[in-house]
Amino acid sequence: MASATLWWKSWWPSSIRVLVRLKLYFPDGPSSERPIHKIRDCLALMRGSLRLLGRRPAASPWPTQNISTAQAFLAHMKTARQFITAMPATKTDRNGAWGCCSPSIPRGIMAGAVSAALATCVLSFAPAVFAQRASDSLGELLAGEAAFGDWRTDAPLVRRKITDLPPPYATRSASNPPRLIARPVSAVPNVPPGFQVELFASNLRDPRTVRVAPNGDIFIAESEPGRIRVLRAADGAAKPSSNDVFASGLDQPFGIAFYPSGSEPQWIYVANTGSVVRYPYRSGDLKARGKAEMIVRDLPHAGGRSVQRGHITRDIAFSKDGRQMFVSVGSASNDGEGIGKRDAAAIARWEAEHGLGSAWGNETDRAAVLVFDPAGKNRRVFASGLRNCVGLAVHPLTGDLWCSTNERDDLGDDLVPDFITRVRDGAFYGWPWYYLGANEDPRHRGERPDLKDKITIPDVLIQAHSASMGMIVYDGDQFPSEYRGDAFAAQHGSWNRAKRTGYKVIRARLEAGVPTGEYEDFMTGFVVNDSSVWARPVGVAVAHDGALLVSEDGNGTIWRVSYRGGP
Repeated sequence: MASATLWWKSWWPSSIRVLVRLKLYFPDGPSSERPIHKIRDCLALMRGSLRLLGRRPAASPWPTQNISTAQAFLAHMKTARQFITAMPATKTDRNGAWGCCSPSIPRGIMAGAVSAALATCVLSFAPAVFAQRASDSLGELLAGEAAFGDWRTDAPLVRRKITDLPPPYATRSASNPPRLIARPVSAVPNVPPGFQVELFASNLRDPRTVRVAPNGDIFIAESEPGRIRVLRAADGAAKPSSNDVFASGLDQPFGIAFYPSGSEPQWIYVANTGSVVRYPYRSGDLKARGKAEMIVRDLPHAGGRSVQRGHITRDIAFSKDGRQMFVSVGSASNDGEGIGKRDAAAIARWEAEHGLGSAWGNETDRAAVLVFDPAGKNRRVFASGLRNCVGLAVHPLTGDLWCSTNERDDLGDDLVPDFITRVRDGAFYGWPWYYLGANEDPRHRGERPDLKDKITIPDVLIQAHSASMGMIVYDGDQFPSEYRGDAFAAQHGSWNRAKRTGYKVIRARLEAGVPTGEYEDFMTGFVVNDSSVWARPVGVAVAHDGALLVSEDGNGTIWRVSYRGGP
């Protein structure tokens, strides 16, 4: 292992010198797209993999404590090799001068070197990584400061449990949006051993929420063009057999729900950014059989200060007994700036009508989960203080309502962690005055001391700024039995963090419906380097055959993850 590490340290600097001397990779075009920069990015990936090797405690054997570290290394190596082999060949420098060698030589050198490094790592790590069934594979548990990490430590089965928080402003607030690139030709996400991932659908436009009808048809909210698309695929099929627009002319649709539950729903509900509508439905419909019926006319629209794209999302779910319709509405601002202050008497009157901790002004009925009956009547605030509850899910056994939440920005790289949590009727989760319990937001210091001891702490904390989006509770029977009843959530990815987080799908462990507080990486590999990504996961759903479907709105694709068994 030591010899492999020393070889690696000596290899990558010499590779840079060779590439610079060859002067073959400077074609015309934006500097960010020149292949020399791509090579630089690959080497950054490899340096990150080397740092992962350095994290291994000297006394720890590879086959037990450091499986996830080895897997992360191999995942980075795979991504780097894919990126290099996908590069266009050229024989001219930026001034049009011809190089001295065939254009395939530098690319071959790089790909060969990466292949050699990959082979070295496979030989070193194989007993630890590949000699396990998926049901036996447990990654390293990252806790404390290590739990925050960044994309370089992501790999399937890496586990995290966030319990300790840094103080506000421990780091400077970053503005680091991703550079979205086309998917490298051979790039595929990384999943745990025993699982297989396939590109299921492509050329979609802004695919977001995915919901599966009882008959297996796959409904997708394409938010930007304002339509609902439906794909049909037989159980086990790698591609859909039909692709139709079910309904159009919608206003940034996101949430989709079938009602009532069971094998023969009569309606499809759609949550627009400012309303909820429903369409009459019969099993197998590929086109709406009637016009949209308005159910809720006046949801808060996008608007206000510092509104980000996520704040237009409205998800929708029905209670297990079908009597309640839940709709999530994100805040109009980052931290309630501009809502002003009220005296105790005014607050008491407001909360009597809107619920504990509910904000006012342009935040009225926002940062909350609202509840209605299925006809859109009897509206009230179900839970408040949830800055941006993007995804809703109802646990199929316990009936608990779950929420996938984006927390606030501008307090530093590791504040405030996003979360997924059970949502309780009448609960207040802190926003904007507090976060994760009695931690007071310094921008609202001293404004609401009456709330300090009334805050519900969320169940599972996720790396800050990951932008947790759609979520589901797995109720299929294809995955190993220990996956049943666990939660999956898509992480859209950070912009307010110096080192990127998110851009993956995570699995939160539940025991008899109760979260343990831990989560593990399930699907990774969408980040290319510190600046570039090729996908941003949004929606997750369980297909009719038990496979997991994942949408991403970066390149407009849906991926299918199935379990094949074995190592």
